[in-house]
Amino acid sequence: MSWTRAVPVLAVISLVLTWGRTPGVVVVVLLAVVLAGSVLAAVHHAEVVAHRVGEPFGSLVLAVAVTVIEVALIVTLMISGGPETATLARDTVFAALMITTTGIVGLSLMVGARRFHVTLFNAEGSGAALSTVATLAALSLVLPTFTTSEPGPEFSSSQLAFAALASLALYAMFVVTQTVRHRDFFLPVAQAGQQGDSDEHAAPPGNREALVSLALLLVALVAVVGLAKVESPAIEDAVAAAGFPPSFVGVVIAMLVLAPETLAAARAARRGRIQTSLNLAYGSAMASIGLTIPTIAVASIWLDGPLVLGLGPTQLVLLILTVVVSVLTIVPGRATRLQGGVHLVLLAAFLFLAVNP
Repeated sequence: MSWTRAVPVLAVISLVLTWGRTPGVVVVVLLAVVLAGSVLAAVHHAEVVAHRVGEPFGSLVLAVAVTVIEVALIVTLMISGGPETATLARDTVFAALMITTTGIVGLSLMVGARRFHVTLFNAEGSGAALSTVATLAALSLVLPTFTTSEPGPEFSSSQLAFAALASLALYAMFVVTQTVRHRDFFLPVAQAGQQGDSDEHAAPPGNREALVSLALLLVALVAVVGLAKVESPAIEDAVAAAGFPPSFVGVVIAMLVLAPETLAAARAARRGRIQTSLNLAYGSAMASIGLTIPTIAVASIWLDGPLVLGLGPTQLVLLILTVVVSVLTIVPGRATRLQGGVHLVLLAAFLFLAVNP
């Protein structure tokens, strides 16, 4: 049995043995190693599935799988955490949004430009994805700050229902556009001077191998999210020892959960498949909002306490700046290291202000 098959199984066993307990320092370190191995295994199996089904289905599978498990984790934490978790959904979704649209996009552009100098991608497909992400973010995270039916940055019940239905409708329309109507908009674009991708010419895996990889991908993702939850007390202690605000814990966990997509996007960019990287980044941001908000809307029926979704002033500025910069990056259909660097600086600003709000 290869390590890519053994590690997810080992990770789930470790998760079962440590769930609901407070592990010691040595166990925490070992779990961190298993967590890192699970991330690498998830990326491997995601690439196998992507090679079998082709783009853009491959990136869609990884984005949706990660987000579904992430949403389940958010709901579980909100149910068990009580009123103290009123901002958990907002903080997690916004962190995922910034990490994907600035971090994953910026890293992919930097990696691609380092090899090909100028990265090429499909502006139609990426622009459609970006506009959907911006609309979802505005409906779900910006409007609650300005509505007046409820005190504070909250939606009323009818407003939350509308935001949930609108999010599902937008996400469904985008998936149909990406996979059926205009699939060619989301296929990789050949880079200038690229000699070809060996993965394109290799025979795709068989159905059995692809199904095994799909199952192991889901197992690895469950392990990643679960172990991130198990590690969260240690992360909280480390954050507190560093003097960071408690909300930064959500950022750290979001980064751990999104690690498989980040690595997959960087590897695709290194092979010149920048469009695949952008599909992963914007698809993950879109799924994070489009699936989380409807789920939270249903869960709010039995959740106690308020549900705070509206962003604060600093977060609003970062979101607006990210959307403007992303539009200027995507519209030309080509980018250099400069654009990648600008996105990474925005990620650094988000992380810095999360530490020093």
